[in-house]
Amino acid sequence: MPINQREIQQIGSLELIARQVVEGFITGLHKSPFHGFSVEFAEHRLYNTGESTKHIDWKLFARSGKLFVKRYEEETNLRCQVVIDSSSSMYYPELDVEASGSFNKIKFSVYAAAAIMILLRKQRDAVGLSVFSDGLETHLPSKSSVVHSKLIMRELDNLLIAPETAKRTGTTEALHQIAESVHKRSLVIIFSDMMDNSDQQEEMFSALQHLRHNKHEIILFHVVDKEHELDFDFENRPYRFVDIETGEEVRAHPNDIKKSYVKAIQAYKKELKLRCGQFNIDYVESDVNDGFTPVLLPYLMKRARLM
Repeated sequence: MPINQREIQQIGSLELIARQVVEGFITGLHKSPFHGFSVEFAEHRLYNTGESTKHIDWKLFARSGKLFVKRYEEETNLRCQVVIDSSSSMYYPELDVEASGSFNKIKFSVYAAAAIMILLRKQRDAVGLSVFSDGLETHLPSKSSVVHSKLIMRELDNLLIAPETAKRTGTTEALHQIAESVHKRSLVIIFSDMMDNSDQQEEMFSALQHLRHNKHEIILFHVVDKEHELDFDFENRPYRFVDIETGEEVRAHPNDIKKSYVKAIQAYKKELKLRCGQFNIDYVESDVNDGFTPVLLPYLMKRARLM
C-alpha cells in the first residue's frame, strides 16, 4: 500500500519553523545560537583589544567615543528527526488495503511524517527517521539530500506493510538511544500510541525528559483510535479482546468493564499530558478516525501564528 502523494502534497506550502534556537549547517530559515558576521545584525558588544577592527561600528564610535563591534545572527536550517513507533499495537485497527480513506495508527503516522518531510525539504531543512518497536530498528540521521529523502520515503512505505505479529513496544530504551544519537538542538517529532508496559511508565517519562535535557524541541503526536481505545465504545455483546503485542486474551462484556477501563486510560492520558507540559513538550492528541490532514494542518497553522 504505497503512500498517496496527492494527499500529502497539500501541506507542503506551510512552514514548520522551530520555536527554539536550533543549530544548523547551511543558511536557511531558522535562528542559530552561533553568531557570525554574515547575515542579520543582532547586537553590539564592546571591542576587545587585539581583535580585528573589521566589524567596529565607527558611526557609534563617533557618537559615543567607545569602540563597539557588531554581532550578527545567522539564520540556519533545522535538523528534524521523525520518530515512529512500529510496534504491533500501531497496526490497530486492521485495515482493508482498498479502503484508501481510512486510517489506522501506523498509516496515520506514516502519512503525517511524509507530509512533514516534504514540507521541511521545501525549507531546505534536514530530516532523519527513527523507527522503533521493542528496540531501535531504523535510525537514519538527518540529511537534506534528494537521495536521503528517497531512502526515508522507502522506509515509510515499508511500514505500511503489516509486520510480524507480537512486536512489543520498547519506548523507553529507544527514546534514550535517540536522545544520545540525534544531533543536539534538533526538532524531534514522535508518532506513538505510547502504550508501553504500565510498570515502566515512570521510565518512559524519564526518557522523554532525556530528550529535552539534550536541548531538543519535542512534538509528541499521541496517535489513538479514540472510539475504541479511549472511549471503549463497543456494541453491547460479549467480546474476545486480544493483546496484539503479547497474544493475551480476555473474554469480557464491554459494559462490565467500560467504567473502570475509561477511568484508567483517562488517568494515564492526563498524566502523559501533564508530564509533557512539565517538560515543555508539545502534546498533540491525534485520533486516526479524523484522518491525518485535519489533525496536522491546524497544528502547523497554530505554530505558524505563534512564531
